Amino acid sequence: MQALSRPFGTLHLNISGPQAAPAVVFANSLGTDLRLWDAVLPLLPPNLRYVRYDKRGHGLSGAAGDVSTLEQHSDDAIAVISALGGGPVVFVGLSIGGLIAQAVAAQRPDMICALVLSNTAAQLGTQQSWDDRIAAVRAGGLASISDGVMQRWFGPAFRASTDLALWQAMFERCPQQGYIAACHALAGGDQRAASSQLTCPTLLIGGSEDGSTPPDVVRGLAGLIRRAQYHEIAGAGHLPCVENPAAWAAIVAPFLKEHAHG
Repeated sequence: MQALSRPFGTLHLNISGPQAAPAVVFANSLGTDLRLWDAVLPLLPPNLRYVRYDKRGHGLSGAAGDVSTLEQHSDDAIAVISALGGGPVVFVGLSIGGLIAQAVAAQRPDMICALVLSNTAAQLGTQQSWDDRIAAVRAGGLASISDGVMQRWFGPAFRASTDLALWQAMFERCPQQGYIAACHALAGGDQRAASSQLTCPTLLIGGSEDGSTPPDVVRGLAGLIRRAQYHEIAGAGHLPCVENPAAWAAIVAPFLKEHAHG
């Protein structure tokens, strides 16, 4: 376990791999923590430095109030990269993590050599949809929406497995304050104009059963970014790195081998 001091408190990091190796930074989705990537790390190239962190308000990281912005989340990610020596890194983000990745690449292109954007878009949802989500969580807690979230997160086969209970528990135990704050960041996060100007190599991954960012949404982001390639994992939902880690890693590993060393 490692800690990085930020103005709001502590950011929790986990770093593995050779210290002098090129770094790959991972940003997790709404309602999850850095364990999101556990199953795929052993399947990725061993000669890289893998850096995971809990975004503010999630996992073991601190939080600051009931509202956060995408800019604050990208500032946290930039601080992580700066602590690693300034990059450039491959930045891997899923859902809001992918939105954070796009914001970092737009603000600090010198820090990014390539992007992996999984199950995400340049704008996720609408102001009204996030206001409704926030109201539901405030009224009934995360447990009150968790069944619907699991429907969007996973395909039918995974939802029928015993593993589902573990991910539902992770979601329901996410700090409510941090979850609501991140919803505010999503409500105000629009990277469409900025992402249309990105020029770094970009890999996009969608899941055919994704109920949060359906394949058409992810393909739309691929069409927005100049050097983007799109891959889809059949039968997977919003978290294919959990649901089918072998398929996810088979797409990502060759991309890392090609681009992580600059």
